Amino acid sequence: MRIQFLHTSQKYVIPFFLFALLIFGCKSVDPSKSPGPSPIPPPAISSVNVPLLVPRGTLNDLINAQIPNKLMSEKSLDIGSGIDGDLEIIRNGVITWSVLDSQRIELKVPVIIKGQVGLQNRGLGSLFKSKIPIDEEFAPVFIVDPTINSDWTLSSNSFELVDLGGNLQLDVLGMQVDLSALLRNQINKWASQNLTPEKTIVNMKTLVDLAWGQAGKPFMVDWAGGKTAFSIQPTEVKLKEYFDADQNFSIWLGMQGKVNAHPGDAAPSSAFPLPSLSPNDDSENQLEIIMPLTISYEKLDQLLAENVVGKSFRVDKKTNLTPSKVKTAAYGELLAIDMDFNAKQTNGKGLDGKLFIVGKPTYDWESKSLTFTDVNFKLESGNLGAQTSVGLKKRKIIRQIEKKAIFPIGDVLDETVGSIVDRLGINTPVASLKIDQLEVSPSGFYPTNFGLIIHMKARGIVDVNWK
Repeated sequence: MRIQFLHTSQKYVIPFFLFALLIFGCKSVDPSKSPGPSPIPPPAISSVNVPLLVPRGTLNDLINAQIPNKLMSEKSLDIGSGIDGDLEIIRNGVITWSVLDSQRIELKVPVIIKGQVGLQNRGLGSLFKSKIPIDEEFAPVFIVDPTINSDWTLSSNSFELVDLGGNLQLDVLGMQVDLSALLRNQINKWASQNLTPEKTIVNMKTLVDLAWGQAGKPFMVDWAGGKTAFSIQPTEVKLKEYFDADQNFSIWLGMQGKVNAHPGDAAPSSAFPLPSLSPNDDSENQLEIIMPLTISYEKLDQLLAENVVGKSFRVDKKTNLTPSKVKTAAYGELLAIDMDFNAKQTNGKGLDGKLFIVGKPTYDWESKSLTFTDVNFKLESGNLGAQTSVGLKKRKIIRQIEKKAIFPIGDVLDETVGSIVDRLGINTPVASLKIDQLEVSPSGFYPTNFGLIIHMKARGIVDVNWK
């Protein structure tokens, strides 16, 4: 990502800081008085919420990939009436399902019953060693209540075997043996071991970790002549899941967290861990990320000196003003600029003095420009007439300057949009996510004791492409 807010727009710094001192200055500010402490910037809280519609095909693939091929195997199973046998229950094809309501589905598991049965090895069984082979197909039907757990596993809150999917009857030495009840017990045994809250049907943790490893990994931006690293520290991950009328699995997935800024050489090496899941009641598709960018006053002084010191600017038809040095600092919630100047008039008269300027940085959406509000200034000069003249001409000067006292940053924001879109794209074996309709703008300016903090807000939606 490349954010060149200061470098790209240096040519606008001159009129912005110079003319800002003359706007709406009804009462001069007193630099000798304390403005009070600077406000503490609010946490850079960010959030994303994505309504996901998991296609049937994707969920089919997940379920069929997780349920094993061999469901159970029993040796020397006592069937009763002096008969025992060996049985295996093996999956036979694709597991299918249909939706019953918003929480329950009907799950059909095709299986093959393989094995052999015969008389137990005692009495007559010692004389008849032959076994009857079994190779039968069944399709047991369960009603299950799937749920996503806080550890990103999919399990079932409950199950019910509603249809065995066939009958298993054998002729063992002239005896009709119905093994259907035995088979039902064995399949129920398998279900009680696998379709319960404690047993995982589908483990999505690997996919979630893969996606979060991409989105949550700290990243760098170029800013104010150096590099700044950002990390996302999640505080809450929320989820709601249900089946819709079209038999799709719907998920409302949301996350809230704090964006931390780090020096470029002190970025964390990996993403912060995700907290456990909590309920989600938000169905909107929305993304809002706030990145706290800091520029030091030394850097502001340097930029202003490069563009202002030694250069003359016309204040009115008769007066040109030339700054000689500038220094910036916090002044409560305002930004202060202390400037020495020399002013010359067309009649040859000159004036040396100081300007102490304060203003509140803000952003104008209509013009996509950085401007000042609540601007005030104090002129310090030994020439009382000059001070009076500035006061009398203030309104007239304001009307001329309002056309120029802007700091456009639209081009910089456009560049930032593309960088964030690329950075937040996520690709997993199941789905690809990208940011769409993204808008970036400054959302807050906070002068502090160590520099000016600018919160850059990125807003958009998340587009999902299932594979």
